[in-house]
Amino acid sequence: MGMAAVNVAIPALAEDLQANATKVAWLPTLYILASVAFMLPFGKLADNYGRKRIYALGLLLNALSAFMCAIATNIDWILFWRFVQGIAGAMIFSTGVAIITSVTPANKRGAALGLLAAFVYIGLTMAPAIGGWLTELLGWRSVFYFQIPFIIALLIFIKCKLHGEWKNDLHSSFDWIGSLIFATFAFSLVYGLSKLPSALGIFLLLISLVSITSFIVHQSRSKQPLIRVQMFRESRVFSLSLFTSFLMYGSNFAIIFLLSLYLQYIKGFGPAYAGQILLIQALLMAIVAPFAGKLSDRFQPRVIATLGCSIVALGFVLLNQLDTHTSALYIGVSLGVIGLGFGLFSTPNNSAIMGAVKQQEIGVASASMNLSRTIGNLVGMSLVNLMMHFYIGDATFGPETNPALMTTISLALLMSLIFVIVACVASAVRGRQ
Repeated sequence: MGMAAVNVAIPALAEDLQANATKVAWLPTLYILASVAFMLPFGKLADNYGRKRIYALGLLLNALSAFMCAIATNIDWILFWRFVQGIAGAMIFSTGVAIITSVTPANKRGAALGLLAAFVYIGLTMAPAIGGWLTELLGWRSVFYFQIPFIIALLIFIKCKLHGEWKNDLHSSFDWIGSLIFATFAFSLVYGLSKLPSALGIFLLLISLVSITSFIVHQSRSKQPLIRVQMFRESRVFSLSLFTSFLMYGSNFAIIFLLSLYLQYIKGFGPAYAGQILLIQALLMAIVAPFAGKLSDRFQPRVIATLGCSIVALGFVLLNQLDTHTSALYIGVSLGVIGLGFGLFSTPNNSAIMGAVKQQEIGVASASMNLSRTIGNLVGMSLVNLMMHFYIGDATFGPETNPALMTTISLALLMSLIFVIVACVASAVRGRQ
């Protein structure tokens, strides 16, 4: 919820702190980068030391970093604490689904995950509108302060109501070398994409390629790997479901960020009105996700998920008609179609991933599921960073940058449509559960 609310506040934050387009684009990117780099290590640590423990520590760190963002006086400090908040996000998202899977029978997993998705999407539904209202009434800092009481309330609930702990009976050693190699891959990929087409950018992308290859080789030979890479060969459902997730989330994450800029800079809407338009997608996702979860308990998850992918593709076909004169109603309808499709896709796809692994590997599977999502987010946002760097550069947003911003948005929407079309194919051919 916090990340979606911050996206709406970015234009006001950028104006107040005089941040240029390049640094503004790093605000969501650094959060996702940290999540990717630390997702697998915390999934493994949660299996060893307790999933509830890592989850609660992640909430504490999230509250601290939100407070530090709120009191920051320059964009560089906010970028640093957004990175820390991404680490907290890795701790939370690598364990939440694993806890639910640990306590839910297999025949009710889809319904449970659907309920979880509904609450996540309700948060995402409320976030843009709340972020817009807070920014307009109290300023952008209030968006960060707003998160803290809810985190404290959740920690109290966990302490009082969530009894017990979930971890593996056998304690395995932690793969520090694998963690370092994977972090190198994530950092070099993101920073390399932002520096293209320079020689440094190409060099860093080569490092990222070498790093991910080394990581796969190292994990296949390690006695106690962060993730057993053989899982991908053992289950086509597992590997293709992760690939589909990567593509779908890669198509979607940067679009909300860009549409927030489009609605406020190009259309001239206030933060509150822009937030109300952006909430439509998440609202549809929140309504549909629980029903999709129940359907995935009765039918093959790939059928429901593939239908969802196809509807999302239709939504992006509509959004690809966007120009400077597009009405708010048209944008809202397009986002509604995407939200409907994503609601049908996400829960069945997650259920397929978690149902394709052994019980003792659900922590790593949960981390892998969230990793595919966050890597998709990261790659999508990094490509948008590249576009913004190429078309806008270090200029401060204003009327003179609107043509370049519109070009960036159009290119990003085309990229998203291509991602979703490939995801439709991958989802359809993944095989039976």
